[in-house]
Amino acid sequence: MRLIVSDRPLNLDVCKLAHTECIDLSKLKIANCIGCFGCWVKTPGRCVIRDDAVQVYPRIAESNQVMYISKVKYGSYDSPMKTMLERSLPIQQAFIRLVDGETHHIQRNVTSKQAVIIGYGDISDEEKAVFCQLIARNAKNMQFENYRVIFTTEDALEEAVQNEVLAWGK
Repeated sequence: MRLIVSDRPLNLDVCKLAHTECIDLSKLKIANCIGCFGCWVKTPGRCVIRDDAVQVYPRIAESNQVMYISKVKYGSYDSPMKTMLERSLPIQQAFIRLVDGETHHIQRNVTSKQAVIIGYGDISDEEKAVFCQLIARNAKNMQFENYRVIFTTEDALEEAVQNEVLAWGK
């Protein structure tokens, strides 16, 4: 399955392609993670907060191609995407593994994936460098077989997304 998770609405025909699902986080009610670790201890694999996030993180886990689209703020994801990714904790286990000499969580039934991360906005070179470092670290935790980071402006965002999704089919 192909999954596009965006922090804003997108006007795209690619969301109508077979095996492609688009999730607009701006239309969902997703609370912040409260750090209770209930998803590891009380209800393993399920967040104890019952909101729209419980419909999203299983889709992330089962997708084999994923695209995250987020405005870049201070070298990180903007709030909607950061909140969703933090709420994806239930797809990880409390157990740790070593990957390239670093500690990372063991995943819970997560499909390995090809990932494209599109950061948009007025982004400085320093923010781009920090964002790329963040994605590199996340990639090890999120079962990315490989990934690419693309930067674009808000005006060119939909064209960049369209081009990337069309490249998935090749």
